[in-house]
Amino acid sequence: MTRIGERKADHIELAARGDVGFKQTTTLLECVRLVHDALPELSVAELDTSQVVLGKRLRVPLLIAGMTGGTGRARDVNQQLAAVAEQLGCAFGLGSQRAMHRAEESADTYAVRGVAPNVLLLGNLGAVQAAQLKTAEVARLVERVQADALCVHLNPAMELIQAEGDRDFRGCLAAIERLVRELPVPVIAKETGCGLSAAVGRRLQAIGVRHVDVSGAGGTSWVGVETRRAAGAHRALGEQFWEWGIPTGASVAQLAPLGFETLFATGGIKSGLDVARAIVLGASAGGIARPVLQAFEAGGAEGARQLLDGVVTELRTAMLLVGARDLAALRRAPHFVTGELREWQRQADSAER
Repeated sequence: MTRIGERKADHIELAARGDVGFKQTTTLLECVRLVHDALPELSVAELDTSQVVLGKRLRVPLLIAGMTGGTGRARDVNQQLAAVAEQLGCAFGLGSQRAMHRAEESADTYAVRGVAPNVLLLGNLGAVQAAQLKTAEVARLVERVQADALCVHLNPAMELIQAEGDRDFRGCLAAIERLVRELPVPVIAKETGCGLSAAVGRRLQAIGVRHVDVSGAGGTSWVGVETRRAAGAHRALGEQFWEWGIPTGASVAQLAPLGFETLFATGGIKSGLDVARAIVLGASAGGIARPVLQAFEAGGAEGARQLLDGVVTELRTAMLLVGARDLAALRRAPHFVTGELREWQRQADSAER
């Protein structure tokens, strides 16, 4: 197995079974209080959870967020979870295709179109690697997996904890701008567990980015994942920065007013109520990664499907209880923002002034 393959195998094992969640930081979505409607005048049967995202109609506003690729185990995870996404009518994200670029023989570990011909499929490449590759090389990675869009992930925090990680992040913004301009598919700027700020959102908008995935703090700490793999000074550094990041709710609240065409709320999303709260804050859809992987590890594809069916049921319940027939109405649902999330919003507003 290659060095990258070993790292990807570690990532799957730690994400599935390791103690790598944020210890204190939450998504702050619990600070969004939806106002109950005791007279919703709706039936469950008429609720509509569908919408068009990146040119494809999703039956439910969910993304099985990118987790893995590059190993034999990753092949099984990707194919079975992509099949679940196809059945459910949600989007599916691949893990970083860096391993695929380095070792062509690993390409089949990302190949899911055979089991998910209609799914909204998101490719994935690190911003540092994107800066090092020609657009044509990146386009081949996208074409090889038949992705509908490419996530360019931003992960400086986790890279700094890796002994073998990247240390030079110059040129990433220019690389994203080039790919937005030259790739034949949309580009999604995606964090990896530390969130996107309004300032970063504006910088991305200025170069033409129209789609983002906040991947905020509150779920899996990828700094924590790398800390578990590290030793010595790198491990000590990781322990100090384990809680680093912008909570998912705060990141969505900061980016929503900027008017991105697509805004995925990933990072610590565990329930349909979380998804509903994120949509009320302005998200297009909620992304779930680790809980799906854990359900898959425990019960296979059926276990993952049952988890996601439960998430959809919870979302539909929240919609009925606020009187929202569809997702557009849910975004307009009365709500209050309390606690720390309210403070994040207040200080962000003050900084804007």
